[in-house]
Amino acid sequence: MSGEIDVLAVNEDQRDRVVQLTEGHFGDVKSKLVRPAKLSRTVSAFANAAGGELYVGIEETGAKKVRSWDGFEDPEEANGLIQLLHELFPLGQYFSYDFIECAGEDGLVLQIQVRKTREIVNASDGTPYVRRGAQDLPVKAPEAVERLRLDKGIDSFETQTVDAPVDVISDSFTVTEFIIEVIPTTEPGPWLTKQQMISEGKPTVAGVLLFADEPQALLPKRSGIKIFRYETKDEEGSRDTLSFDPVTIEGCAYDLIYEAVERTVEIIEDIQILGAKGLEKIQYPEEALHEIITNAVLHRDYSIATDVQIRIFDNRIEVESPGVLPGHVSPENVLTEQLARNPAVVRLINKFPDPPNKDVGEGLNTAFEAMRKLRLKSPLIDERENSVLVTIRHESLASPEEAVMAYLKNHDEIGNRTVRELTGMTSENAVKEVFYRLRDRGLLERTPGKRGSASTWREPIEDE
Repeated sequence: MSGEIDVLAVNEDQRDRVVQLTEGHFGDVKSKLVRPAKLSRTVSAFANAAGGELYVGIEETGAKKVRSWDGFEDPEEANGLIQLLHELFPLGQYFSYDFIECAGEDGLVLQIQVRKTREIVNASDGTPYVRRGAQDLPVKAPEAVERLRLDKGIDSFETQTVDAPVDVISDSFTVTEFIIEVIPTTEPGPWLTKQQMISEGKPTVAGVLLFADEPQALLPKRSGIKIFRYETKDEEGSRDTLSFDPVTIEGCAYDLIYEAVERTVEIIEDIQILGAKGLEKIQYPEEALHEIITNAVLHRDYSIATDVQIRIFDNRIEVESPGVLPGHVSPENVLTEQLARNPAVVRLINKFPDPPNKDVGEGLNTAFEAMRKLRLKSPLIDERENSVLVTIRHESLASPEEAVMAYLKNHDEIGNRTVRELTGMTSENAVKEVFYRLRDRGLLERTPGKRGSASTWREPIEDE
């Protein structure tokens, strides 16, 4: 089995990077003598978290755990470990492996890539593990197992019932308006029951989110949106930079999305930034805002008692949605893979007039394309321990050099601080390198008589 796998050569620099790999949330090294049972715990932990990379054949010796390359004599020596991988992933999905060698080093190191899985993967002891930092933590308590099932998207909180009378959704203004559009015409109660929005005589979480007039009264701190405006470009906002009290958006999921987008756009319109022609109104594509906010509302984890947060800074917008990405979805494949954490909410909100999720599965792709059309950099997607953060940056796709020359079409000179404001660059030295490159190409010269912190640059002026 393993003898059919190619052996790949690495150079000394690559070897050093493997040997010195920092053990953490996404990487680990093991001795070739590792017991299969112990290896299975790390593989399970990676698969149940965000995936990771393992190198087997790295020895640690002494109290200081000095590492060295000590690989397998041949691929067949690792057959037991490879057989373990096939037992953990019987369909051959979610993992791949290679052998690597380096001239002057003993043996072959087994490189294993483990991807985030759709299902829960148990170690050989029958227990699932999750990766937290450099630790493989067992998931044993029933509530911890349920939390993992929710994170994986195997179970959905939307199906749980809410301790409230059914008329909060069957007699609501929202359902009365909605039911007019249903074909064939029907009554709210039977239709909601048929759609499993009512279960055991109570409304479900999905039913409340979609059809209650005030879901926040029944699902506090987990069904609204908070909007913050921070007058800063700093990495985090503070009370001192908060422009006004946070705005709270409430209502059914459909109204929540449209009102949040509308209010966010209103706030953005009051922001001015330095542009090529001076102070300009900041621009973000409304399609991108709409799709990202829609995604945050429809795919969040409603079992977590935290509202969606929209944080508006001078140079970016952050949309933070409670819950990690479900199943096998990761920041790397989120544009191509689909797995709805709340399938009932996603399906039924699409039946509303002018649904917010018109093209199911295409929302984030639409957002990325809208940013490109405005010549802005693509959004950043960051999966945190208990949330997903999407950052919409107001940073141009143009190079810093292009930004400098565009500014000088309307101004006589430009300084280091101005370039940093134009481009989002944070390093003064990096900006200096931009100036030097343009100088070497004959496109800039220092402004005479200005030195030190007052130094500026201008387009070359020929001597009279």
